[in-house]
Amino acid sequence: MIKTGNPIISIYTEMTPNPETMKFVANKLLYPGKSIDFADESLAAPSPLAKELFSFPFIKSVFIASNFVTLTKTNDTEDWQDVIPTIKQFLKDYLENGGVVVNEDEIVQSKQEATNTVSADDDDVVKRIKELLENYVKPAVEMDGGAIQFKSYNEGVVNLMLQGSCSGCPSSMITLKSGIEGMMKRMIPEVTEVVAEAE
Repeated sequence: MIKTGNPIISIYTEMTPNPETMKFVANKLLYPGKSIDFADESLAAPSPLAKELFSFPFIKSVFIASNFVTLTKTNDTEDWQDVIPTIKQFLKDYLENGGVVVNEDEIVQSKQEATNTVSADDDDVVKRIKELLENYVKPAVEMDGGAIQFKSYNEGVVNLMLQGSCSGCPSSMITLKSGIEGMMKRMIPEVTEVVAEAE
């Protein structure tokens, strides 16, 4: 008998530049075109998936984006290799059983709701910054299991928020300063500096 219904989910892992984080990629969209960061369990209410993941004692933070989940482990967890099979199996079962990833209704407009989406009241410089982030920065950063969101722009200074594997990763600061800041200054002359807001 052929079982119909939910598709078979496959999960594979990718290392990220941050040794504390691991990216778990699914063959299914989890949160299309968006991302959400749960720095700790107290923030996980909007995501039944994140709440379940926090029940593993070694999970410190959860970041959910298009088709992947980036998990940050606690410092005392020995090695990712010891826990990867357990997490992969959990995600596979959860998604195959139609588990809810994020309840949109429960996301309150909070500081974690930073966005690169251009809105009508953005001025010209902000529009260009957001477009540059969306088109050039986002795809590259997502490959590494993270996200960089626009927070604010004021008198030449762009303030960004680092999420997922980018949060707390030593190399993300170098990327931010040498890569993103350099590109923004070249493409948007009004920008003088790019800074990151810690979560």
